[in-house]
Amino acid sequence: MHRSFFARHPSVLIFIALLALFTLAVTIASEAYGFGALSTSYVKTLGKTLCLCLVALAMDLIWGYAGILSLGHMAFFALGGYMIGMWLMYARTEEIVVQALAQGGLPATPDEISQGIAGQIFGVVGSSDLPAIWSFAHSLPLQLMLALAVPGLLAAVFGWLAFRSRVTGVYLSILTQAMTLALALYLFQNDSGLRGNNGLSGLQNLPGLTDVSQDAVSMWFFWASALALGLGYLTLAWLVSGKFGSVIRAIRDDEARVRFLGYPVEVYKLFLFTLTALIAALAGVLYYPQAGIINPAELAPIASIYLAVWVAIGGRGRLYGAVIGAAAVSLLSSAFTSGRLPNIPLGPVSLNWVDWWLVLLGTGFVAVTLFAPKGIGGIFDRLQHVTAPYRKGAPLGPNEGSLQEQEARKQEVRP
Repeated sequence: MHRSFFARHPSVLIFIALLALFTLAVTIASEAYGFGALSTSYVKTLGKTLCLCLVALAMDLIWGYAGILSLGHMAFFALGGYMIGMWLMYARTEEIVVQALAQGGLPATPDEISQGIAGQIFGVVGSSDLPAIWSFAHSLPLQLMLALAVPGLLAAVFGWLAFRSRVTGVYLSILTQAMTLALALYLFQNDSGLRGNNGLSGLQNLPGLTDVSQDAVSMWFFWASALALGLGYLTLAWLVSGKFGSVIRAIRDDEARVRFLGYPVEVYKLFLFTLTALIAALAGVLYYPQAGIINPAELAPIASIYLAVWVAIGGRGRLYGAVIGAAAVSLLSSAFTSGRLPNIPLGPVSLNWVDWWLVLLGTGFVAVTLFAPKGIGGIFDRLQHVTAPYRKGAPLGPNEGSLQEQEARKQEVRP
């Protein structure tokens, strides 16, 4: 008897149900559509957290399932934000310029409008010309296409060069980190066409919807983020549950043997690298309109390292683990860095949460690595009484954070 996907993977249905209940609860408690228990700023924080959970899913797919530790996926995340930010800033500036020129009595010409937009956006970097990369900034559909095309093309080219050379392990991690650093350093320059260190701002203002309150806009983006996370989780869960998932886990555990069996390992890696880059870019498209600003610091290599920490804390090789890790760290970071928590006096010194938050995060990461390599998700293994299989001394693979005991499918038993 053939069972449905949800019957074979009840955790997926549980996750979707919990996400739907969470979305409903936030909606009821919001200022826009509920009784106002949650402020607009906190709704934005929750929406951004959902976006970070989506990019954590991408990281878990490529690292937890395929064993490729990429330290550059937040670059794709930020590139998606830059692409949509260009349209948001251009269209909103166009509205302001048109209104200002209309007060002169004579209708403004297209050239005057274009010059006014360029001056408003790039005057801060001492320029009055619109760079060529802004040629499509007036069109939302084109910028949305670029939001996926630019990160996807970068990932495809980088992945093709790296995987065809069979760069693996820590060397690949260093290369991805170098790519991220190079891109960030380039965007810090004023002549990059993206306003250098100033970045893009005012992204929370949707063009044509100036009369709509921010509490309603924040809920729209929250719903969109929840929908993207739900669809992303469902899609990736289906992807890793079939033959494709078995192959990428095999590549993680013994790449040479998979290649010997005739599988195109490089093709699988390239597809996975590009797919996860697209997912990260989509998360960035939804994240930065809620953040309101983006600058080159968002591409700093430390951001991608944080992403790896989130996945490790939640539990690699478990999609729900990546979500748990990203959500927990994001919300705790928001709480500890908000400045609202009281300092704790410790004799001659005082514990300032804002200053010590990163120390606590690093300590938590080290503790998880040493004492709970399966992360928070390992707790569910204990609740389900899932144990590692007896393999007569032969390890299943190098990644203890993955669900090795389920991958073995209990084919071996103790004598």
